[in-house]
Amino acid sequence: MDTPEMVALELPQFDLRDFVQRVLAEDLGTGGDVTSKATIGAEQRFVAEMNCREPIVVAGIHLAIAFFRALDREVRIEKRVQDGDKVEGGTVLLKLEGNARAMLAAERSALNTLQHLSGIATLTRRYVETIEGTGAVLLDTRKTIPGLRLLEKYAARMGGAQNHRMRMDDGLLIKDNHVGVAGDVAEAVRRAKAYDSGLQIQVEVDRIAQIEPALEAGAERFLLDNMEPDTLREAVALVAGRVPLEASGGVNLDTIRAIAETGVDYISVGRITQSAPAVDIGLDYVLTA
Repeated sequence: MDTPEMVALELPQFDLRDFVQRVLAEDLGTGGDVTSKATIGAEQRFVAEMNCREPIVVAGIHLAIAFFRALDREVRIEKRVQDGDKVEGGTVLLKLEGNARAMLAAERSALNTLQHLSGIATLTRRYVETIEGTGAVLLDTRKTIPGLRLLEKYAARMGGAQNHRMRMDDGLLIKDNHVGVAGDVAEAVRRAKAYDSGLQIQVEVDRIAQIEPALEAGAERFLLDNMEPDTLREAVALVAGRVPLEASGGVNLDTIRAIAETGVDYISVGRITQSAPAVDIGLDYVLTA
């Protein structure tokens, strides 16, 4: 039976149980938490609050809960926030009461996961807010830590971005190396059309001169790579709404607003998954009477 955490994640291709087991095994080794075994009685209880120590956008709260439940099925958890919530520093995210040894054994795995994913969601929200009102949509990329793509792209969604292709088989994107091998951009598009995958044909171009030949060959979307705002505006005017346009390459918080104001439909940013810093979240013991 699916746990509430599995249902809440809305990740049908993600095996939550397997992920939790692998992460805990990595941290606990074969001997478990020897420090807690040495200092805490087997039946002692632990009451704690998990709180953020800076403003964040939450992502991964259900994963954090799953780690604690994996080691103590009877743990009592009060969830104070939802994934996607923007909260201030000092906000209590979870209140927990359970077996002390189990809670401390799960602590680092839960925090590492929540800090990393909330870091992605927090940075993503900054990008989304920076382009608010322009009509441009923020996209993530495949620049993710190997093995964590589903979770990192989930975190990007919680921050307000839309997911670009998840894998290489769910989107057809002709890039510069494909063009180089095919001979030119039009030939690459013609080959993609003949392949008849049923997928939208997106083409990466880095020069305005590539756009019309690709359109004539059947391109259905463009990725405008590393173009300055003036060049992006020229591309927007040339295409004139015939196909969607996505700007990409070297985008950061200082440049994204100007890019969005050129009229492109999408902006993809690798930094939101590739370079997001972990946020500061802690688990603090609560002294009870």
